[in-house]
Amino acid sequence: MKIGGAVFFTDYSMTPAEMGRALEERGFDSLWAPEHSHIPLSRKSPFPSGGEVPKKYYDAMDPFVALTAAAAATTKLLVGTGVCLVAQRDPIQTAKLVASIDHISNGRFLFGVGNGWNQDEMENHGTVFEQRHKLARERIEAMKVIWTKSKAEYHGELVNFDPMMAWPKPVQKPHPPILVGGAFPFSARRALRYGDGWLPHRARKQYDDVFDLMPNFRQMAAEANRDLASVPVTIWGAKPDADLLKRDRDGGVSRVIITFESAKLDAVLPEMDKWSAIIRKLDS
Repeated sequence: MKIGGAVFFTDYSMTPAEMGRALEERGFDSLWAPEHSHIPLSRKSPFPSGGEVPKKYYDAMDPFVALTAAAAATTKLLVGTGVCLVAQRDPIQTAKLVASIDHISNGRFLFGVGNGWNQDEMENHGTVFEQRHKLARERIEAMKVIWTKSKAEYHGELVNFDPMMAWPKPVQKPHPPILVGGAFPFSARRALRYGDGWLPHRARKQYDDVFDLMPNFRQMAAEANRDLASVPVTIWGAKPDADLLKRDRDGGVSRVIITFESAKLDAVLPEMDKWSAIIRKLDS
């Protein structure tokens, strides 16, 4: 089982290059950056974790810019969006972003995607909240065509374009892995329908620990005729407990991700070092 690190990169956090090098040196397999273009002051949607939206959500840098800087400063570390809000992004431009960062990283990009929770934020982008799931699916399907066809076209209900040409194509074939984020059961179904992995949070109001739902996910995969190896599970959130991590590993979890504070590197390194020792223990 692999362990990745995530952070909301801001103008007061460590830099992406600093964090990328620190994670790579300590045995982490990946670096993840979340996305919020902005946070409206109105609040039609409650914050999923409860309470007020943390300041770092308002302040987050663009994930593609941050991850490109991290990829340029590392050689082995995977870089991933955790998650890219595809329902708020133009699919043609986003397809080019994904292919470009996959080239700059030499095939180290992981495309974590999500459909989002913040109705106000989406509406500022012109997205109809009730259509976000269909819109995200069509945009991902359209991007797959752009990445894999020399002359791409897509005709859906919400996404539509005639034959066109767009390069570069991704280094990874047929495209970078698409890890679908969200809660059980709906995001699990979406991951099995059009994803290359499932990326749930450890806990949501519907459940205390998504690990307990792994048997359900295996059953859903079987019913969808998907080999579990083609939809590995990455869980967002873990405690520094070797026994619990071994339980995740032995239970079929492919990766867990730890979110570090949006602080300067010196303040975060002790926590990274603690996790580095756990990684070595798991590897042994």
